[in-house]
Amino acid sequence: MGRFKRLEVLNAMTESGLVPVFYHKDIEVAKMVALGVAKGGARLLEFTNRGDFAYQVFADLKKWATKEVPDLILGVGSIIDPGTASFYINSGAEFVVGPVLNADVAKACNRRKVAYMPGCGSASEVSYAEELGCEICKIFPGSEVGGPSFVKSILGPMPWSLLMPTGGVDRTRESIEKWFKAGVASVGIGSNLITKEILSSGDFDALARNTAEVLQWIRNARGGQS
Repeated sequence: MGRFKRLEVLNAMTESGLVPVFYHKDIEVAKMVALGVAKGGARLLEFTNRGDFAYQVFADLKKWATKEVPDLILGVGSIIDPGTASFYINSGAEFVVGPVLNADVAKACNRRKVAYMPGCGSASEVSYAEELGCEICKIFPGSEVGGPSFVKSILGPMPWSLLMPTGGVDRTRESIEKWFKAGVASVGIGSNLITKEILSSGDFDALARNTAEVLQWIRNARGGQS
């Protein structure tokens, strides 16, 4: 069971505007990623369900993070079925993200008051996700469904929607500004932030600097508001 309530998670996601996304099979590397993004000011971290025994790495990371980076909200991504969602929730996941919208995953998360961000690529999917109780919808793949213009098109008739693109969000001032000016509530950034070079070199101080830089760009894009 997670330490943070659903409302705390959702508020942290919208207030900070950033969800770093990664997977690594080595628990020691995963720990350093968590330390790096936390040092850079990130409130959340999404560990994707990829690779054999990913759940074991997540469970170990969660136990460690609870003691070493207690303010970091740790969630799971790439979830497409309720059984896997429940397994991670029982391992302490504080939010669940998926590449697709699955009503049974939404129900499983709602029963445990865990935030669920399903992958949506149309107005109908966003609307259905909201009907299922999803506060924030992941726009995926962000660049392929239309980029920032897609967000603007959704928010025109549905201004109450909270959208979080993943895929197509670059670690540049220009990309961050375009997405937030379009009206996103948050962005998910994976390999553009937690790069292969950082993971292979072990330069996690660079990850902290990059994270802090992205967060500052987000604040600037919001007009200086945090």
